[in-house]
Amino acid sequence: MPADAAAAAAGPPLDGRPELVPVLERHRFDEAALARHLAQHLPGFDGPIEVRQFQGGQSNPTFHVATRAGDYVLRKKPPGKLLPRAHAVEREYRILRALEGSEVPVPRARLLVEDEGVIGTVFFVMDHVPGRIFFDRVPMAAPPAERAAIYEDMARVLAALHRVDWRAAGLEGFGRPEGYMPRQVDLWVRQWQAAKVEEMPEMDRLGAWLAANLPPEEPATIAHGDYRLGNLIIHPTEPRIVAVLDWELATIGHPLADLGYCCLTYHFDPGPEGVTGVAGLDLAGTGIPDEREFVARYSALMRRPVPAALDVFVVFSMFRLASIVAGVWRRALDGNAADPRAIGYRHRYREMAERAWAIVRRIDPAA
Repeated sequence: MPADAAAAAAGPPLDGRPELVPVLERHRFDEAALARHLAQHLPGFDGPIEVRQFQGGQSNPTFHVATRAGDYVLRKKPPGKLLPRAHAVEREYRILRALEGSEVPVPRARLLVEDEGVIGTVFFVMDHVPGRIFFDRVPMAAPPAERAAIYEDMARVLAALHRVDWRAAGLEGFGRPEGYMPRQVDLWVRQWQAAKVEEMPEMDRLGAWLAANLPPEEPATIAHGDYRLGNLIIHPTEPRIVAVLDWELATIGHPLADLGYCCLTYHFDPGPEGVTGVAGLDLAGTGIPDEREFVARYSALMRRPVPAALDVFVVFSMFRLASIVAGVWRRALDGNAADPRAIGYRHRYREMAERAWAIVRRIDPAA
């Protein structure tokens, strides 16, 4: 079986260990050129290197780089034609550097290389953080007590992120805080249009409804943009977060956009795929707080009232995620997706759009 097909068939390990596979054919690069560059520019580097690819990501291809002196992780832009503003690894590097030493655990960013002549695309290198990654949105492989502790830490770290003084952290100009949500809706409408290869009326309706129903602005915070369990490294043996990953969508914006996105798990049905959620499940005895409890815990840590309009941010998060997944599916059709399983993602974005529109009809029957 070809390496790509074998990697696709295997799926992520159930115990949370990251899955490493041989570098996929379409993501191969000149490893010798990388080693030469690191030897010249990365303090403490000691070659030779062994490069393997992390399986399961859909955005920026990510690689484990083993050396005699220690292990690193390389994030690069994917090959091929990219959608506007997508795959901004430069922004990931900047915010990782800004958050170093804060209450938000992040890998140490070591080196940004914007010269595409080295391996063919812009990339950055960061320290490898050992731990477990649960690619699903729910840590079903963990026992109830560990689940409860993980959800508690998810609320704690998200609140810590939103309390960071982004100006003092050197992130002035990283985003435009005023008018964040209207711009976001407009951005993801345009991203949907750029990714669109078929008609999907619910996607068009969602964009229009959101533009007309956004709640008032709040003081801006750092917004991660993709805060979920699959982007968190859990300690190898303890139920606590040791690193937050995948800052590609981070900006300065509305904190409830992150909270609404993190709550999507309560609006997805149970199932075997990466969009698995807990909608309709009795959570008693599982260790998983219900949505009201999770939101209340975050709000207490932020010293703010429980938000009254969170459903609007849940709808926005579903629309945005559906736009992203539609883009992943289009890249798969074009042969540029980071994961070969993405060719089957058509139903995912359509289901998200339908579910989001159902929430709209519940909170706004006249829509």
